[in-house]
Amino acid sequence: MLGNTQKLHDLITKFLFFILVLLAFSACRQKQEITEGRADLAISPDNAGIKVPDGFGVIKVADSLGAPRHIAVNSNGAIYLKLRKPIDGEGILYLEDQDGDGIADTKKGFADYGGTGIYVDDNYLYASSDEEIFRYKLNADGEVTEPYTADTLVTDLVAYRTHATKSFTLDGEGNIYVNIGAYSNACQEEDRTLGSPGVMPCAILDSAGGIWKFRADKFKQSYAEGKRYATGLRNVVGLDWNFKLNKLVVTQHGRDQLNTLYPDLFDQKTSANLPAETMYIINEDDDAGWPYIYYDHYQNKKILSPEYGGDGKKTAGENAIDPIATFPAHIAPNALLFYTGEMFPEEYKNGAFIAFHGSWNRAPEKQEGFLVAFVPFMNGKPSGEWQVFADGFAGLEEVFSPSEAKHRPTGLAQGPDGSLYVSDDSGGTLFRIVYTEQ
Repeated sequence: MLGNTQKLHDLITKFLFFILVLLAFSACRQKQEITEGRADLAISPDNAGIKVPDGFGVIKVADSLGAPRHIAVNSNGAIYLKLRKPIDGEGILYLEDQDGDGIADTKKGFADYGGTGIYVDDNYLYASSDEEIFRYKLNADGEVTEPYTADTLVTDLVAYRTHATKSFTLDGEGNIYVNIGAYSNACQEEDRTLGSPGVMPCAILDSAGGIWKFRADKFKQSYAEGKRYATGLRNVVGLDWNFKLNKLVVTQHGRDQLNTLYPDLFDQKTSANLPAETMYIINEDDDAGWPYIYYDHYQNKKILSPEYGGDGKKTAGENAIDPIATFPAHIAPNALLFYTGEMFPEEYKNGAFIAFHGSWNRAPEKQEGFLVAFVPFMNGKPSGEWQVFADGFAGLEEVFSPSEAKHRPTGLAQGPDGSLYVSDDSGGTLFRIVYTEQ
């Protein structure tokens, strides 16, 4: 009996050893295939002028695309780009790399409207104009089947000249979260006018200056059918649903012109460096405090806005939420992406990439931004200081006007292999960042 037991034990041991060897072989084979696949990628000479950490490479996927804003990549690797303005009646571009070198060799276009927002899941492509959100059916290959027939999910949103674009994201449970930017700098009676007081309460907040929630399976929704999910957000261009936290995370563009509007309180240098650009985790019914407050990252405090009696020191906003991360003033966070891929090293997993577009409001100081940053996350919050991940987009050491920048990052997307796509609405270029080491 003991001998039979020993034989059974030996058989089990051999079987388990065989399984381990098979798994190891499979993992090595998979890793070899991935590495060989990366070896076929056409990494641009000198990484197309973009500075990335050691071990990373940059591919110029396409250029001369117009002004691509946000981007989405489906599970097959096909790319959709939303153009700020249509070109020849086409506001959405579809790019495909058919030979696997990373460079797009197929380009199609459709949709006769401009905008910023775009999102893709397994069944639909979603895209926004400045007033509406549309939905297109995808076929099994992830391609739009009827590009000139779209469902209108959301309509009649406020869209004036300032902060008109509608960025949005989905939560995987059939809900759309859309930014409706405030059509004002600080809710003055006369916008951007010296000495004009702030409106109290700010009437803009009834239809803008926040995040609205709609359903992804209902048609022709507007304010009455939606819900104001969060308020007090001047303009959120970057937003993403963090599936690990199951929460919405956003980046806000801070207010402008402290020195121009209040020269007795703020000098030019102070105005160039305040207020912070901010990142928030958003819960339903949150209030981030705009226009009554702004965040001073030097004092680490919420400061009362001068339009409402502030002097640069008075604190306010006890009921307003605090940012989870802050960034230098006037560098314009235009896209936010939580990284869930397997290509990049482990330290990037679940962290946040942010595309900074650069702005104009640091003048006469030199402009900043024009980069992709990374914020490490752990246990649902930033676990370290933000860091520059990709730089050199501007093509110049010093930029004094945004128009001087060669490239301005404005959209981010993760490919099915874990690579990172970055769009540029100045040079009209689409970049792809890959990790090339094993």
